[in-house]
Amino acid sequence: MNNPTPSPPPIPKKVSTHNIVIGQKVTSAKVQRAKELRRQMTPEETILWQHLRANRLNGFHFRRQQIIDGFIADFYCHAARLVIEVDGKIHQHQADYDAERDRVLSARGLRLLRIKNEDVKQNLHSVLVRISKLCETDQEECVSNSAENE
Repeated sequence: MNNPTPSPPPIPKKVSTHNIVIGQKVTSAKVQRAKELRRQMTPEETILWQHLRANRLNGFHFRRQQIIDGFIADFYCHAARLVIEVDGKIHQHQADYDAERDRVLSARGLRLLRIKNEDVKQNLHSVLVRISKLCETDQEECVSNSAENE
């Protein structure tokens, strides 16, 4: 008999997904670089990571050294669409690169927060409060937007 097995119905795609990993072409070299950066975090990144990891900041999940459109973000919270960059002295010499990176990430609908190394060392509590407020603000916007769309 010539009865081919019917194909399963296509899986519908989520319309408003913010998952930045799906559909990206990521080179193995970029993945290796992200792994290296995770192993070689700056002291300030390490301090901040200790407060962000394992959903420690109000239950928000952060990733470190997340690849987004070819760039490697220091920290990324998917639920809040928030990229956090901890800026040291090197950023004074790469303003054009940072501006392009910010433009590309913003065009993706992501928000960026740049934090200076000194702020992590001297004002950690204020930094954490700022991050938390940004995450919670996005959550409130998502809830109100979905209520408006119903």
